[in-house]
Amino acid sequence: MTGLQKKRLNGGLIDRSQPIDFTFDGESYTGFAGDTLASALVANDVALLGRSFKYHRPRGLIASGSEEPNALVTLSRGAAVTPNTRATMVELEAGLTAAPQNAWPSVRFDAMAVNDVLAPFLTAGFYYKTFMWPRAFWEKLYEPAIRRAAGLGRLSTAPDPDLYDRGFLHCDLLVVGAGPAGLMAALTAGRAGARVILADEDFALGGRLNAETLVIDDAPASVWLATALAELASLPNVRTLSRTTVFGVFDHGIYGAVEMGAPTAKDHAPRQTLWRIYSKSCTVCAGATERPIAFPDNDRPGIMLAGAARTYVNRWAAAPAQRIAVFTNNDDGHRTAADLAAKGLTIAALIDTRANAPDCTDANETFKGAQVIASEGRLRLKNIMVRTASGGRRQISCGALAVSGGWNPNLHLSAQQRTRPVWNDAVAAFVPAPDAVAGQRLAGAAAGDFSTAGALSGGVNAARAALADLDIKVKHSKLPKADDAPTRITPFWYVSGTKRRAWLDFQNDVTVKDVALAQAEGFRSVEHVKRYTTLGMATDQGRTASTNAIGVMAALTGQDIAQTGTTMFRPPYTPVSMGAFAGRSRGKHFRPTRRTPTHTFAEANGATFVEVGQWLRAQWFTQSGETHWRQSVDREVRAVRNDVGLCDVTTLGKIDVQGVDAAAFLNRIYCNGMAKLPVGRVRYGLMLREDGIAMDDGTAARLGEDHFVVTTTTANAGAVYRHMEFARQCLWPDMDVQLISTTDAWAQIAVAGPKARKLLQRIVDPAHDLSNGAFPFMACAPVTVCGGLRARLFRISFSGELAYEIAVPARYGDALMHEMMAQGQDLGATPYGTEALGVLRIEKGHAAGNELNGRTTAAMLGLGRMVSTAKDSIGAVLSRRAGLAEDTHRLTGFVPVDGVTPIPGGAHLMREGARQIAENTLGWISSAAFSPTLNSPIALGFVTLADARKGQTLRAVSPVDGLDIPVRVVSPHFVDPEGGRQRD
Repeated sequence: MTGLQKKRLNGGLIDRSQPIDFTFDGESYTGFAGDTLASALVANDVALLGRSFKYHRPRGLIASGSEEPNALVTLSRGAAVTPNTRATMVELEAGLTAAPQNAWPSVRFDAMAVNDVLAPFLTAGFYYKTFMWPRAFWEKLYEPAIRRAAGLGRLSTAPDPDLYDRGFLHCDLLVVGAGPAGLMAALTAGRAGARVILADEDFALGGRLNAETLVIDDAPASVWLATALAELASLPNVRTLSRTTVFGVFDHGIYGAVEMGAPTAKDHAPRQTLWRIYSKSCTVCAGATERPIAFPDNDRPGIMLAGAARTYVNRWAAAPAQRIAVFTNNDDGHRTAADLAAKGLTIAALIDTRANAPDCTDANETFKGAQVIASEGRLRLKNIMVRTASGGRRQISCGALAVSGGWNPNLHLSAQQRTRPVWNDAVAAFVPAPDAVAGQRLAGAAAGDFSTAGALSGGVNAARAALADLDIKVKHSKLPKADDAPTRITPFWYVSGTKRRAWLDFQNDVTVKDVALAQAEGFRSVEHVKRYTTLGMATDQGRTASTNAIGVMAALTGQDIAQTGTTMFRPPYTPVSMGAFAGRSRGKHFRPTRRTPTHTFAEANGATFVEVGQWLRAQWFTQSGETHWRQSVDREVRAVRNDVGLCDVTTLGKIDVQGVDAAAFLNRIYCNGMAKLPVGRVRYGLMLREDGIAMDDGTAARLGEDHFVVTTTTANAGAVYRHMEFARQCLWPDMDVQLISTTDAWAQIAVAGPKARKLLQRIVDPAHDLSNGAFPFMACAPVTVCGGLRARLFRISFSGELAYEIAVPARYGDALMHEMMAQGQDLGATPYGTEALGVLRIEKGHAAGNELNGRTTAAMLGLGRMVSTAKDSIGAVLSRRAGLAEDTHRLTGFVPVDGVTPIPGGAHLMREGARQIAENTLGWISSAAFSPTLNSPIALGFVTLADARKGQTLRAVSPVDGLDIPVRVVSPHFVDPEGGRQRD
């Protein structure tokens, strides 16, 4: 297998006993367990991985980690397609199929590369200037073209078969990054007994220890690393999360993290898990990102960061080329040359911009005070041109160029809290401001300390400080011995004096000339330049580009970098898939279906179900011989009007309100009075929003001096509960009141019709008197049923008939329904669904969801007098402001003039002879139904001057349906307007 991998070297951290076959760009290759897709492609001598976004220039690997801007691929695993995935972060697995992006018809020959020829016309900000004229071109030409060109990869239209999950974790100390600093922080806290979470985005913990030839305690760093990991694994209070990126920091010590599933995970295991981590303190040991040097044509495949080249050689035993040159402005470039030479690779030349650079004995030639000014090789690097200190030129033949412009601390997790980093001359980089974020400390390279000894001691010190804040004592332990030599650097941002383009942002094709153009056009702020040029707006968040661009800006303006400033960062640190945010909330789990306690009964009795919010409710019950839903609904309505009907109303929101101030609290929540409601009575209540608009209606039943049960509409159950909790916690925190949602705890069944009392007297235990005198309309009481089962009984009516609602613990709901149906067989007991419920309430003129649509007021609903002026309540004052209290529209009833034609819901109301235009609208139809009681279509709606229009003929107009129906304005109370039936 090794023979097929042309650039595979000896050694590395790969498992050569486990070869893995994979496919890239339609070609088959082989790698090993422990490889990434990127390292396996390097080992197989694949340099061309994609095309740039704007000019479609050939691009190869630059980095070895999540900072990679070029190697974005689309992964396929069966039906799963994942675009825009960094090849450097893809752990090699059997059967992996990857394809390059942003190229047509192939990555080697891309027709869109014509954009590179047109580059002089596509400079920074060209779209701001070009697409403004002519205006008529935008909708038909510019926008469609931009939308077709936008993006890199393409999503699959097929459902994603992978499983995503979400979870919560809690810890005393969260350690971000498992390099030497992170490992020492985790060990320090773990030994002290603190709850620790150690998270790292790599699948192999150790950070740069896996990529370097370092020595710790006079032995290879790999020995110390293995010992440290073994100790952490033995500590029960430490949890290590590999393949986990902490992508964001939020208020109150909450961090967001995404854990990727291992390739060997079973099929039922999540592919990605989104963790919400609650930490008391955090130590950020996220390391640093190397930056390149901008020089002409520095984007060719084969030109990469020096640290990345070192990583591919040391960790994965994969050589970017046999003959490599190094271009640097710091000592780290010399380390790369030494490591590569130790692996048997030829260092063609080391080019150092510093005149006083040390000699490099590992290179064939060392050029001090020199610069790389050009490169050759369309699809792969072949040569570079060096300008020597004396001004001469030398062409160097090489297959790869390792570039090191210095290292930038990964300060995103501190900058996300809007704390600006500060410039540090010693390391020529922006570093986090010390103690900038409460509860967060930085250590190691993330804090600007790039030595191994500094990382180890920094991790210990950060952990000790965090634990001291938590009053956790730290056990003393010996600090490992490691190299403490500083890295010397002389800042050098870009090569000037040539006409060729020098690239800063490789993904977005932003050059030094683009930044200069932005400066010339008046964009001096780094934030403005970023947005004008799109620099740093790629998937890597500018980690390899931003500091160089700031250096260019500083040079152009004559300012120093500290004065020029830096851009800020926001979550996520790296891209997060929408699937991770959704978790299991997809398909049937997107909004889990809630079944009523009597669902089994309904299924057995021919129910047709309908989704009502999250609930599945019986819409009607079809009996033998019924061929149309109207037959079933009409029968159910007649049963309620003439005999007795049973309807599961468990879905109504139920909120227990308890406490000494419960009555006073509800008095402020409802616009009508609740404080003086007697125990054992129920009152209809109307809630207003803060702006005076009707929010919800329902009932409040007082079961005790300090105990109420509030009901809400099904649709607003959650919203009302949140509203009440906000009022309790934020508006009136001094009130002694507690709330709990009991919607799911109680099964509630409406028993409505002239024979309702007779049926209930057979169910409710004899100790409870249900006579009209003892238990009148709007009464409530705890009772027992069926020989001792605890229950609650409310005498309230939604239908206008003699009616009750009886509640029992949810697990007894189905049994109660069966028992009542059996006991009421001779009384004509009939189950009815939501359609009949709607007809009954329209016949009675009750407002419901269609009328409580977020734009109606109490006055519009005919409930203006309910808004008490004797007390204060939420929304009461604003409900009386001009325009809301006026009689603009009022709820009223409508019937068709011919008594036959159905009235469409949503129709506009207009005068006879008026044109069908918006200006002529007098109101609208909100609810409509056929009334079997009246044997006629009926409707509720809102119309101006409703009282004066009673008896008038208007038109219900629906241009969408092509309907124009004469209707008569009538009372909204079609059945028993005096309300005598419900009080009998």
